[in-house]
Amino acid sequence: MQRKLVVNPSDAVPVWKQIEEGVRRLVAAGAMARGAPVPSVRELAKDLRVNPATVAKAYRRLADAGVLKVRRGEGTFVEDNPPVLRKSERRSALREGADRYATHAATLGADRDEAVKEFDTAWKDLGGDGGRP
Repeated sequence: MQRKLVVNPSDAVPVWKQIEEGVRRLVAAGAMARGAPVPSVRELAKDLRVNPATVAKAYRRLADAGVLKVRRGEGTFVEDNPPVLRKSERRSALREGADRYATHAATLGADRDEAVKEFDTAWKDLGGDGGRP
């Protein structure tokens, strides 16, 4: 299971979005525990070799979404109780992600079975067992 945040500058997905999705993935997998501190903007920017403004944008979006919380003078932490999306919001977000994944798989030449198999592997890597990870 991937336990480290990585970005690919040559990916079509903006780097701030890769950071945002990576942090969400690590939180969902339990690699970043609820209430745990996250690296400072400068630390993460240095580790990833990206502009600090890029990390700040991802952190700001994650804080706005309730995934992270900022404590003035203390730092940024994983939220203790992340918000639960309403079913319609969750369905919309899932559809958007599914569309991106299906398009990506198709452009790679994968068939449906191969794409589903890779999704299942990724889900298991998060600790999922058919329900929530």
